[in-house]
Amino acid sequence: METVLKSAAKTVVIGADKPTVFIGERINPTGKKKLAAALVAGDLEVVRKEALAQVEVGADVLDVNVGAAGVDEVSLLPQALQLVMETVEVPVCIDTANVNALRAALSLHRELAPGGKPLINSVNGEEARMDDVLPLVKEYGAAVICLAMDDEGIPCTGEGRVAVVRRIVERADALGIPREDLIVDCLALTVGADPNAAVVTLDAIRGVKEEFGFNMTLGASNVSFGLPEREVINWAFLAMVAMAGVNCPIVDVAKVRPALLAADLLLGRDSFGMRYITAYKKRMKEAQQAQS
Repeated sequence: METVLKSAAKTVVIGADKPTVFIGERINPTGKKKLAAALVAGDLEVVRKEALAQVEVGADVLDVNVGAAGVDEVSLLPQALQLVMETVEVPVCIDTANVNALRAALSLHRELAPGGKPLINSVNGEEARMDDVLPLVKEYGAAVICLAMDDEGIPCTGEGRVAVVRRIVERADALGIPREDLIVDCLALTVGADPNAAVVTLDAIRGVKEEFGFNMTLGASNVSFGLPEREVINWAFLAMVAMAGVNCPIVDVAKVRPALLAADLLLGRDSFGMRYITAYKKRMKEAQQAQS
């Protein structure tokens, strides 16, 4: 199963036998006081800089979220999206809980990239959310991230999360949304609060992969929240979820790309290691230039 995302200039194909696609997470004000303050002030220069920086380190798709307190998302999300689309060539992931902002952003995307295909972040199993988002997925021919949670919250078992995905798929099928346009997020929770959190997420990923064969994303860094040396935990977890079926994670690309390139190499998704070696040579060259 292949999911295709398109900007005006670039096409990205996500598939089980293809190298990992990196969705850059950094244009999101959650936990970023500087970005949140800039968005409230209507200053989008930091968005432009983040877009450039993430693509430079290897982001294939950019998540765009302006959901800070005090921000008019209906107005600002299309502005930020336009700036990103004019600054870099990669496809975009439109990230908002505001359905009116989502519609405005999708309309702008269609105008700027006729024939393009963005990713929507996200729908879940809540009845109201499915009613709001899935018709827009169909209307605009977008792909969408499906979160394994519903009106009761996040199920505490892998099978419970697979069941939520099943309900979303049924609704998407009824609307005629192609299954390849559904990307599933089985949700990572911190092992600092629940020692079995990562095991449950892995069970859910394997269950979804076995039943549906979907492409899958994950905000993997949540697994290490509140713990020391978070990057060590994140790298280990990313290798595990890559083997289980996650092939387009939402990540801080600069921090985790080497680990996932190594995982791709070991999983046979990088012919003769060329992607891994090319990235290594680039890092070594940049390090030498920084020292000179």
